[in-house]
Amino acid sequence: MAYEEQQAEHRRIVVETPSARREEVHSEAVRYPDRSGGVSGAALAAIVVGVIALAAIIILFVMNQQQNTVNANTTAQQQPPQTVIQQPAEQPPVIVQQPAPAQQAPVIINGQPAPATNGGATTSSANVPDDSAIQTAVDKKLNNDPQLSSLGVTATVTNGKVTLIGMVHSQAEKSQVERAVKSVKGVKSVDNQISVSD
Repeated sequence: MAYEEQQAEHRRIVVETPSARREEVHSEAVRYPDRSGGVSGAALAAIVVGVIALAAIIILFVMNQQQNTVNANTTAQQQPPQTVIQQPAEQPPVIVQQPAPAQQAPVIINGQPAPATNGGATTSSANVPDDSAIQTAVDKKLNNDPQLSSLGVTATVTNGKVTLIGMVHSQAEKSQVERAVKSVKGVKSVDNQISVSD
């Protein structure tokens, strides 16, 4: 506490004793505390420093939050959309063949083969192979060639049309696979969807 007012007090006291009477002068200094606020300068300084420190912490926290938000937005804007490319499996497709409908054995007269019947229509199965036979021949062609088998290209056959899917290293490899598949008997057309990696 600060003492601003100081006052000296002088008193005269008469002391009576049975034998004598005497006067004594008493001096006393009295200090009065400062009544302006009741808080000392040191305490006031500590409070001010504490308030400033608290304000600084709050400001830094708010600025950090804003910076984190800006960083998150910037990162989100800078990242390109990701494209997921699914590569075909390295295994050849599984072909499920339905059992053929029960037919009567053909009757051969005079050593000549009888034409096969399919739903009332006469077809010559010796000239046009079916999709399963073409699929088998295409798979055999791709798997027997060491260069082509290492590429992992998948071929599917539908009505004589072969669709090629996979990834190769050059345009020359892509063309080589297409030429090999076109050379298979029964292939009517080739849809070459092979991708060339960079």
